[in-house]
This record gives sequence, structure tokens and C-alpha cells, in this order.
Amino acid sequence: MRSVGFQPAEPIKIWVVTDGRAGIENQALGLAEAIARRAPTLITTKRIGLRTPWSWFPPGFVPAPRHALSVGADPIDPPWPDIFVGCGRASIPFALGVKQWSNGKTFVVQLQDPRVNPREFDVVAPPVHDQLEGANVLSTVGACHRVTPDRLDQAVLDYPQSLDELPGPRFAVLIGGKSKRQNISAKRAREISDALVKVQRETGGSLMVTLSRRTGDAARMQFRTYLAPHCAVFYETEGVNPYFAMLGSADHIFVTADSVNMATEAAATAKPIHVLDVDGSGGKLDGFHRSLARRGCSRRFTGVLESWSYPPLLETDRVAAAVLTAWAARQGAAR
Repeated sequence: MRSVGFQPAEPIKIWVVTDGRAGIENQALGLAEAIARRAPTLITTKRIGLRTPWSWFPPGFVPAPRHALSVGADPIDPPWPDIFVGCGRASIPFALGVKQWSNGKTFVVQLQDPRVNPREFDVVAPPVHDQLEGANVLSTVGACHRVTPDRLDQAVLDYPQSLDELPGPRFAVLIGGKSKRQNISAKRAREISDALVKVQRETGGSLMVTLSRRTGDAARMQFRTYLAPHCAVFYETEGVNPYFAMLGSADHIFVTADSVNMATEAAATAKPIHVLDVDGSGGKLDGFHRSLARRGCSRRFTGVLESWSYPPLLETDRVAAAVLTAWAARQGAAR
């Protein structure tokens, strides 16, 4: 554990505040855990939502959000945390509120582009392809996440099947699905399946595949029919999720182009990332993939398996170090 210049007398209290969706929560939790690797912390996860009509309001204009929490939401009550880490639209009214409720004592960090003036927060950490600028904006390649070598090693050990004993090379295949601009059609799913089966046959290696909740029914059927019979692991929703174990045991990683989270997590492993085309235009997401490729992490898959190396992408640790330094500086000034 690395320390900071100012040593707190007690563990740093961190709230992780999101709407509870895994892809959103893991970003905020990943940052909190990265801070915890540097200083003693107490992390509290809060899952929140707003009732209608408050949920229709722009995030920066929700009156009295604590009184508009949806049924089943976690309470947002004092004592206030030392550091607030929010991610996603639902967290923004509370990120703005806690600065006022704590009389400015809580250090507020917002991940992603909040669509609110960044000056309303202490630190904003959006992906670089959002092109957000500001004195307190710390742009990242991709998203914060929870992938660390220790987590992946432990996941491999804990997984019921011994993935490290599968014939190599081992291929982790991370398949997404529908997003704002993109999707995986049945035709594209069949093309992906055929390309991956060809790689498996040519190398004699092992395919380990996981589908997303965003994978549509038509694409899912193609993957089940044409890809699953050739897989050592084929995961949809039932049983132990092999995601981290696959990343830990893989020699190569294939990722569909629709996901920032999966590609960023894969880049933390320093293993070759092969990006699989999907249907539709990537928009700003194309900028993310270009930045990932420029750093040597990924290449568009054209049917030919390639091998290369690069330093692991450690953006979550970079943000954690910056947040902890800024928080410690404020604490030191307050003293």
C-alpha cells in the first residue's frame, strides 16, 4: 500500500453512488478500490434512483433530491463522506447536493461527462473521446474499472473450471450488443462466429466466450448455434460468471466494438486486443478505439491473428492517485 503525503487519522470514508447498473457501478467502485490500494479507506456503496416526475428533470435541476429518492433506494443522509464518487446521470443531483449539505467538506468526484459545468465538482473524470475540458477535468482513455492483476489471478483460482489447463492459445471473447448507435445483427453474429471458429481451428486453441445482457435475441441465437459448439466456455447468464477468469487466463482478447468498458478492462491486462466490427456507426466511440490503438493496445481484427505487446493501460490508478493527492492537499490546507 502506497501512502499519501498527508496521513489521515482515520480511514478515508468514500461513498460510491450510482443507479446500481453493473457497468456504471463498477467504474465508480473501481476508482474507490484504487484509492483504497493507496490509503486506508471505508467504502460504502449506495444505489439510488429518483421517482417520477423528478427523474424527468435535467440532472442539474432536481430540487430536493433526497426527498425524491425512489422506493428501495439507499438513503443519502449524514454523516457525509470524505470523498463522494459518482457515476451516471442518477448520481449527479446528489453529487451537487452533497457539496452543499457538507458545507464543502466532501470532496466530490464525478465520472463520465456530467452534462453539468465541471466547476460544480472537485474532479470530473470523463473519457477522452467526450472532449470535455476544464481546470479540474482529468480525461481518461476509456473508463475506470476494477481489473487488477490480483483480482484476475484470484478469479482464475476461484473459477470451477481450470482455464489455465485449456489448450493454448486461449482466446477470451467479450461480446456486447445494442448501444445508442450500434448493434450486432444476426448476419454480423454469424460472421463473428465463423471468424472465431476459423481462428480456433487454425491454432488448436480454446475459445472462452461471454455474452452481454445487451446481446439481442437474434444475435444470441447465431452465437449459440455456430459458436458455442466450438467453445471451452460459453457463458450467457447462468452459473458462475467467468469474465475475470477469462481475462486472467487468456493469451488473446477479442472485444466487440460497441463497448468502452470491456475494451478498457482488457487493456489493463497488456494482452493483445482484437476489436470485432459490429453494425452501425461508432460516433465518438470511434475516437476511443483510435486512442486505444495509438497506445498499442488494440487492433481491428481482419481475420488474421496477430501477436504484440504493450504496457498495461492503468488509467484507474492514475485517476486514483490524482484524486488522493488533491484530497490530501485540501485536508492539509484545512489543518
